[in-house]
Amino acid sequence: MSPMTPLDLATQRRRYLLPLLVIALIGCLGGCDSKPDDASLPSPSSSTTEARTAPAQTEGGAPQTVPLLPESGNLDAGTYRVLVKGFSAPFEITVPAGWSTYDGDGVAKDDPNHPDEWGVYVGWWPADYVPTDACAWEGALVKVDPSVKSFVDALTAQTSTASTPPVKVTVGDYSGLEFDHFVKGGVDITGCDRDKFCIHSEFSNECSRWYSSAAERETYRVVDLNGKRAVSWVVQFHESINPELTREARAVFDSIAFGPGN
Repeated sequence: MSPMTPLDLATQRRRYLLPLLVIALIGCLGGCDSKPDDASLPSPSSSTTEARTAPAQTEGGAPQTVPLLPESGNLDAGTYRVLVKGFSAPFEITVPAGWSTYDGDGVAKDDPNHPDEWGVYVGWWPADYVPTDACAWEGALVKVDPSVKSFVDALTAQTSTASTPPVKVTVGDYSGLEFDHFVKGGVDITGCDRDKFCIHSEFSNECSRWYSSAAERETYRVVDLNGKRAVSWVVQFHESINPELTREARAVFDSIAFGPGN
């Protein structure tokens, strides 16, 4: 099965917004244990990601404006400011040339060794529900509270997937946990609900982040923003990923820097 494109990832969320709006309108009118192959995302570490807590300064001392991340399209190399629903602080992310964005919920780049397939993706849309079993997930999406521990405990305990032990990380003035997440060996996706592994969702009745094959794996970073959780992840779509692209994706992921919150 071909790996999902970033457009498919954006569609994971968008395809359920219309039914929810229709339902609202009607209401108004009516009244695996084994680890994957060596080709993988770099393992979490205790390295510190420094947040930029003040605007960048030009040589003359005037504040330098950081542009907002566009909702879609190809990106110029540079730093962008990102506002995310549910995050109590904005963040900045830096990308080299060749990256794109879809719906403003993440950035992606294709694999030069597989020009018809996307290789890596860094995402950050809301993750309020986690199924206890990533394979048998329909009707089993469980709401998790806003704490870092609640989300990490739910995801690392998830059946049909496995995680590396979470490690502590700091992102500027904020602390959090980081871990890898992947499908357990031997789990057949054709036996899963709708032929997909549901990892988490922002909805109670539909999945908004899933794997379309057992080859996908991610690294998650879950940060405590003054009592509110901020979840971001970097995705690898297939095993034969270009190692240089993997390192580039990790650098983009590590560039996420939170500013002062509310």
